Amino acid sequence: MRKTVLAATLAATALVPATALSSGAAAPAAHHGAAAPESSRSAPQAAPAGLAPCGAGQLCLWAKPDFSGARQAHELSTVDIESCVPLPAGRSAQALVNRTGRPVTTFQSAECAETGEFETYPGGGTWVPRSPYTVRAFKIWEN
Repeated sequence: MRKTVLAATLAATALVPATALSSGAAAPAAHHGAAAPESSRSAPQAAPAGLAPCGAGQLCLWAKPDFSGARQAHELSTVDIESCVPLPAGRSAQALVNRTGRPVTTFQSAECAETGEFETYPGGGTWVPRSPYTVRAFKIWEN
């Protein structure tokens, strides 16, 4: 699993121009999550060249890898912070972008159970073209 996340991170980072990295744009990263991650709040960044667009303040999920298939967008105004948000019945995601400004944990389990796979992604602008597992639920954390 870590190899998949590392490969996705390296592939996405290669698409970010060197000037964007030096100006403080967040490179995609994933961290195997603890239940309540600690993270410093950073301003959401625009999509690096060649990566899928997602509006500022949104968590965007795609049904298929590489930001293809049906897209779902979630905003803080419609989600309870630190609550499990299962995806609608019959829907799942295999790619995501986190531009909420807050850490987001995605879960393989539709109940946010930590017995399955889960990852926490920083909120300042994280592009994950291939999730290491099928995402069925998520939590957005308070900073």
